Amino acid sequence: MRSPFVVEYEGAFDLSLPPAEVWEAIGRTEQFEAWWPWLGELRLDGDGLVSGAHLHGVVTPPLPYRMRIDIELQTCVAPERIEASVHGDLEGRARLLLTPTESASGSVGTRAVIGWTIEMMQSPMRVAAIFTYPVLRWGHDRVVDASIDGFRRHVEGSAATSTGGPAPG
Repeated sequence: MRSPFVVEYEGAFDLSLPPAEVWEAIGRTEQFEAWWPWLGELRLDGDGLVSGAHLHGVVTPPLPYRMRIDIELQTCVAPERIEASVHGDLEGRARLLLTPTESASGSVGTRAVIGWTIEMMQSPMRVAAIFTYPVLRWGHDRVVDASIDGFRRHVEGSAATSTGGPAPG
């Protein structure tokens, strides 16, 4: 039986930008809080998306609790992959894989595959998970969907604006 304290996620989505541009956008950590309202107090210790760098922040989902997290970037291979460990109110591992794709018109895009296995460590979260895991999981998945949509909107929109093309609507 699956633990109600553990959230496993695997998802994939496509972006119209090549992997190098997606990687560059991910490296703009100072913009994360503007892109994702559920993320606050974000701080990067290190020289960007490099192995050994640390991200510290607070996750505030649409539920009455906050989670402090520390993310250690263990493996960073630009512009292909990030593997990280997560510590704090959530414990586990996360990964991002970026692979180039080609459209019928010949333009290069990116297939992003994200995944994590994290365990909720706060006692109130663990108690809530015992009784409301389906609701917590539904909320998690909605936050992920909104985060991907927000990332796509900001990154593809700013790329279209910088090249003179229309921003996607």
